[in-house]
Amino acid sequence: MSISLDQSPTSRCPFSVTSRPESPVTYAVWAPYAQALTLFLDGTHHEMSRGEHGWWHADEPQRAGARYGFLIDGEGPYPDPRSPSQPDGVHGLSRVVDHKRFAWTDARWQAPPLASAVIYELHVGTFSDDGTFRGAIARLGELADLGVTHVELMPLAEFPGTRGWGYDGVDLFAPHHFYGEPDDLKALVDACHACGLAVVLDVVYNHFGPSGNYLGKFGPYFTSRYTTPWGDAVNLDGAGSAEDRQFLCDNAVMWLRDYHFDGLRIDAVHAFIDNSALPFLEQLSARAAQLEAVLGRHLVLIAESDLNDPRVIRSREAGGYGVHAQWSDDFHHALHSVLTGERSGYYEDFGTLAHLATAFTQPFVYAGIYSAHRSRVHGRAVRDLPGWRFVVSTQNHDQVGNRARGDRLVHDLSPGRARIAAALLLCSPYVPMLFQGEEWGASTPFQYFTDHEAALGRLVSDGRRREFEAFGWDPAQVPDPQAPDSYARSRLRWRERDEEDHAELLDWYRRLIALRRTTPALRDGDLSGIRVSVDEGERHFVVWRGDIMVACSVASHVSRVPAPEWAELLIASDDAVHLGSGVIVLPPDSIAIVRVLPDNGGLDA
Repeated sequence: MSISLDQSPTSRCPFSVTSRPESPVTYAVWAPYAQALTLFLDGTHHEMSRGEHGWWHADEPQRAGARYGFLIDGEGPYPDPRSPSQPDGVHGLSRVVDHKRFAWTDARWQAPPLASAVIYELHVGTFSDDGTFRGAIARLGELADLGVTHVELMPLAEFPGTRGWGYDGVDLFAPHHFYGEPDDLKALVDACHACGLAVVLDVVYNHFGPSGNYLGKFGPYFTSRYTTPWGDAVNLDGAGSAEDRQFLCDNAVMWLRDYHFDGLRIDAVHAFIDNSALPFLEQLSARAAQLEAVLGRHLVLIAESDLNDPRVIRSREAGGYGVHAQWSDDFHHALHSVLTGERSGYYEDFGTLAHLATAFTQPFVYAGIYSAHRSRVHGRAVRDLPGWRFVVSTQNHDQVGNRARGDRLVHDLSPGRARIAAALLLCSPYVPMLFQGEEWGASTPFQYFTDHEAALGRLVSDGRRREFEAFGWDPAQVPDPQAPDSYARSRLRWRERDEEDHAELLDWYRRLIALRRTTPALRDGDLSGIRVSVDEGERHFVVWRGDIMVACSVASHVSRVPAPEWAELLIASDDAVHLGSGVIVLPPDSIAIVRVLPDNGGLDA
């Protein structure tokens, strides 16, 4: 059932539909080039009438759960472009969903502010033993106990097969059927709110998957004027783009309104090709602001962008796009290259402690300077935005899953360096994001997995191996994305959290998150007051944030780092760390967080 999800002046769809059992409903679909449209409803055919702007409609009695599709000039039936449910997968019929019947319990819920956030990214299919929305609910208590404030779900829009990352979705309005029913997803969001956890959904608007993608049969959702790694670009600025853009805005509204998500993470906005005077991202942020006012709930948009361009998050009044925050991969690259020594691929632009120092004092290391990896000047300086407008991580689905074997940091680092990574992340001036299982050093990898039809699956498997040549990885080491084992290996083993080494790392993360929550200097997003010092020769790194000093050593020998005379040790990664007279003594691969005391530490002379 194709519907307009609001009655705002920005919507050009003339129909607004609510689904109630046994009540009349207007079916509507946009198909501007079709000569005839037929509604296929529960096994019967109903001719549709053409209205304005290429919209077709049919008035028929309806009930929740009815199956339907559309025949276009006699071909089909095809799923509804705005299908709310695809119980038989991307090639099956659509199913009516009544969004009004779920009994929400979160009427007074408000999400915590991003300025105090700790985000936890998870993949529903591998997060729990059964890989479902309901299965994830059982683990929410552990996330709340850890100190997480926001859960970020990887994409859920219906995609081919039973397993996948979700970035090849084709039915944007339908939660993936293998994870559960739409009401199961609502139950997960409701349970998160009951645990004090906000929920952000990763949405993909820059491309659609190739299998089950019937949008092009309905209208000009794509344009051949631009080419992308996925084929024709999403049509954001050509003929018919007004409806395409509204389609995406309506999708965002649905997730935020009907499923009570607290925000959206917008995938790869740098892949939008849009020469409009009003950029789509700006239109989307304006629509979210309108919805926020109507709902009376705080909503956030977080963009993934490879542009290092602060315009993404500047206010619309200041000429920006009005997004609340964006990912900054430079922090990850700077820290990862220092700790692992990797220099291939995009890591060739990083590798020194000086790069890491820059990443602590400004969100983009490449902010208008030459990038050897790109062979051009990259980025733009950020001068007046707080740190909480940027989300950083040491691990996420991309930086783990797009490695040849899907290996995590703990698989490649010493325990000491893994603790350094956690501490620097959680002592950064940005919004920290953890990736599922990171907090206990999960032994399981997170590999790339798909469930495509045979021919497409072979293309994906072959292409995956070729991608890793730039990093110098042996293609023979790359697991086959189509193999069920690649999915099975990636499922978390929650029982290992209680094993000694895992339990110790989990305790380290808990203590760091608690320290961040209770220490004002660590929550301060003002970048202007951060001081950093490095010693490339001695391999130690020091960050000052107000009265807090963070000192780490990645040397192979004991380091003596100058420190204030009066200070107290708050937390250290190694029992051998200690404060001397004006120094912090750091064993190899260790980190310490110290509070500087006034005068003589409060003692009388």
